[in-house]
Amino acid sequence: MDLPRVPYVVEQAIKVLAPYRQVILIGSKTPVAFFGYPDKPSVLLDPQAHVLELANVDDDIVAALEDLVQACDASHARPAQVAERDALGKVSGPLNPDSIAQVLSACIPEQGIVIDESVTTGRQFSATTRGALPHCWLNSMGGSIGFGMPNAIGAALACPDRSVICMEGDGSAMYTEQSLWTMAREQLAITVVIFANRSYAILRGEFNAVGAGSPGQRATDMLSLDRPDLDWVAIARGHGVSAERVSDAAGFQSALSRGIASRGPSLIEVWL
Repeated sequence: MDLPRVPYVVEQAIKVLAPYRQVILIGSKTPVAFFGYPDKPSVLLDPQAHVLELANVDDDIVAALEDLVQACDASHARPAQVAERDALGKVSGPLNPDSIAQVLSACIPEQGIVIDESVTTGRQFSATTRGALPHCWLNSMGGSIGFGMPNAIGAALACPDRSVICMEGDGSAMYTEQSLWTMAREQLAITVVIFANRSYAILRGEFNAVGAGSPGQRATDMLSLDRPDLDWVAIARGHGVSAERVSDAAGFQSALSRGIASRGPSLIEVWL
């Protein structure tokens, strides 16, 4: 579906949601900012917006949607905002969020499952990947980090006939790196993509957003993943998972295609 996600950054989210005066929640909650930022609203909707909770997270959401379709006499209506398929070919050039998203759009297999804990690197991925083959996209809620690889294991076990792509920041991956051993032991069809920027970039951003200013040397050290740099190829191989490192878009596309086709566990370290 060609439906944009609500941005993470408060100012961007407020701008996206500003035009709406009637908001219907189905299995969702009123959109709020993750932190209590100084001089910024916590609720992201316009203060004049009216919120109607049609179904909460504990209700039968599918039944609620079916009832809504019947009530609106819309059972024969053509689906709106269906994304068109982007027939992307080979992607080239340096690795950056745009080229990475193009590779993903070209490589996501039909009925693939994408686990998204790319955090800062992947904030704009959804716009480019709307034209990929039909797939499921699962991302974290709130500010927890480390859910990605365990979640990929769950998805692969639940749907063994589908390929799983797990997109991880290197900081998030450090919380649950032992998941790689489980992937190898169970020979799960998971391709892990590690975006290695050698820092907890999301925490650096929040450090500034809450008004703490620029971090000093001690805080910078706590938010960095260097001295030494992590070697995710060695980490993965040590857990029994085949791995490789890529440094350009063409290499990433080739590696991702190989990983998906292998129908087994693999890891790609994307050096940023």
